[in-house]
Amino acid sequence: MGREHESRTLIVGAGAAGRMVAEEMHSRPEHGYRVVGFLDDDPGKLGRTISDTPILGSISDLVDIVKAHDVRDIVIAMPSASGHTIREVVGFCEEAGASFKIVPGVWEIILGDVTISQLREVRPEDLLGRETVSLNLEAMIGDLRGKRVLITGAGGSIGSELARQVAAFDPGKILLMGRGENSVYAIDQEIGQYYPDVERHAIITSISDARGVESIFRDHRPEIVFHAAAHKHVHLMQAYPDEAIKNNVTGTKILLDAAVRYGSERLVMLSTDKAVKPRGAMGASKRLAESILIERAARGCDTKLMAVRFGNVLASRGSVVPLFRQQIRLGGPVTITHPDVTRYFMTIREAAMLVLEAGLSGHGGEIFVLDMGEPIRIADLAAHLIRLSGLEPGKDIAIEFCGLRPGEKLHEELWYSDETLSRTSHDKVMVVQSPAASLVTNLKERVAHLEKLAHACNRNQVLEELADIFPDMKPRTMHDKADTGS
Repeated sequence: MGREHESRTLIVGAGAAGRMVAEEMHSRPEHGYRVVGFLDDDPGKLGRTISDTPILGSISDLVDIVKAHDVRDIVIAMPSASGHTIREVVGFCEEAGASFKIVPGVWEIILGDVTISQLREVRPEDLLGRETVSLNLEAMIGDLRGKRVLITGAGGSIGSELARQVAAFDPGKILLMGRGENSVYAIDQEIGQYYPDVERHAIITSISDARGVESIFRDHRPEIVFHAAAHKHVHLMQAYPDEAIKNNVTGTKILLDAAVRYGSERLVMLSTDKAVKPRGAMGASKRLAESILIERAARGCDTKLMAVRFGNVLASRGSVVPLFRQQIRLGGPVTITHPDVTRYFMTIREAAMLVLEAGLSGHGGEIFVLDMGEPIRIADLAAHLIRLSGLEPGKDIAIEFCGLRPGEKLHEELWYSDETLSRTSHDKVMVVQSPAASLVTNLKERVAHLEKLAHACNRNQVLEELADIFPDMKPRTMHDKADTGS
């Protein structure tokens, strides 16, 4: 192929990944790439060459360098960059009007196995930063090998990813529990295909079914429980707060009681940033579930009980990303609640890895908080997704703001202002100090009253009771309009 037909290519990142890409392109000219230079923000690299290829400038110079060197293709080769940096680079690439791709995951870089064929389009998860989570694998193997592990909500996004990761550690048995038969069937079949030697049981029941839960613990005696089952959609739980109480509160109580009664070694409950200063029924129900767990642990039991609190999971069923993608495919508009709304995000895989790390290292009675990085403005995320689809926001795809719905907040928080956090042995896992000090007052009586109202389907009264418990919660009835404060 003559040089006149080669695509002039710029590589962003002059580290190990960038060098691998450049060397691959130099040695495989049949792919049609000609590397004209690198960009890197390390001032010590500016003006140097790598394999006879110059480092032309910093990342902020990208638009000018693309024009000056007639660049057609850009390769982002920054596997350890933060989500903020990747979003910034993507923005420059979009402004320059050049095609751009990204290198594969960090493990391929470590193994020295990067090829041109592996370069791919930028995905939404790249905008959050790359998965560079390190785990204490040796300890995890010891904690999970040969153990009977129950996962509630196993058909959900996080539950199914937990199942995949647990299966890799050679457990004695995996119990895949959920009430959505299709999703539980799917993860059961997947585990059977990839881990045929792991004994598994697909179980269709609800955590709020006390007899069903009892039979699972009686028959299988799970040693480790990951409690991922929950109703999570904010606006639906605001419309049906009775269901939030039945599932998230009563179901958690039933599961905790069974785990303690049957001598499970540990139970790890997945919680949410919406449990902090809850504005709606979903967050309030999860805050009550946290309180029930911490109160039970404080009373003393052999089962180690703990919760892991984190924000939104990218591309999960409850995430905005699948909705935005569908809206883009249909030609728009992309709908966002408020121009300034922000949310914390992490990938499904990273969240599950950190839940395992926190849950298996806890001593009982803790609320762990995952380091979610910086919150992301949803309007910016939507604009990036539209551009990644090859379209222009506001021109090809409209963005419309529809207003915050009941129970939603502009900005989420991961801990209360009066809570203090301390680091754990893992740099992305923190722990709330003295969580028992901020328990709901008269917890037992409050929960009993809420359960009575919920089972009578007195939805407005459930909301009013929750608003009485949590002063930040608005609206007080499901017919009121959402508050737009943070």
